[in-house]
Amino acid sequence: MMKKDKCVAIVLAGGKGRRMESDIPKQYLELNGKPIIYYSINQFQNSDIIDEIVLVTGKDEIQFCKDRIVDRYSFQKVKHIIEGGKERYHSVYNALQCINECDFVFIHDGARPFINLELINDLYKNVKEYQACVVGVQTKDTIKLADSDGFIAETPDRSKVWNIQTPQVFRWGIVKSAYDMLMKTDCCMVTDDAMVIEKMLKYKVKLVQGSYENIKVTTPSDLVIARAFLT
Repeated sequence: MMKKDKCVAIVLAGGKGRRMESDIPKQYLELNGKPIIYYSINQFQNSDIIDEIVLVTGKDEIQFCKDRIVDRYSFQKVKHIIEGGKERYHSVYNALQCINECDFVFIHDGARPFINLELINDLYKNVKEYQACVVGVQTKDTIKLADSDGFIAETPDRSKVWNIQTPQVFRWGIVKSAYDMLMKTDCCMVTDDAMVIEKMLKYKVKLVQGSYENIKVTTPSDLVIARAFLT
């Protein structure tokens, strides 16, 4: 019998929600009576692909996450609840240190509640073939690149422009090596995990078609849209 790949999901829940204009971090605001973070953890909990979950949050929210989310909803796959770092990439690096080796790592923003089992399965199939992949959707809008003076410099081919989402999934050795290298540099600003792989290892990352509903709940208007999706 073939050995199952060990897959670990890192769920990032360290945002402060400044754009949400709320005293409560956005990932803990409620959607239909449950915190936003519940929905993505629940999908990883119910996935046959995922073996463990590492939840990354603020230092002051660790006990809250344990009591009000992990224990309350019986998320047995959450093996670690750890403190994040100053920037997103610091938080991912901290989470990688908790993982005692595995085959594949799924990295997900906890403020994206609309992932599903089909997407997790699709990403797993792709990462087994390509070793590094991200979910996204092709842009619906015409995109303009600006010059330093605020004038249009270029109009890229819309068919080649993607809006990148999460989860982003990588073979363990690739993502661990890339982040180890990043932390030994001056830590140039990176905005997602694929960018770390691209910059540090010059590795090609496969794009996987996602869903336009896989939004990140960042502003009050996003919260209205998310509630509409749930109903």
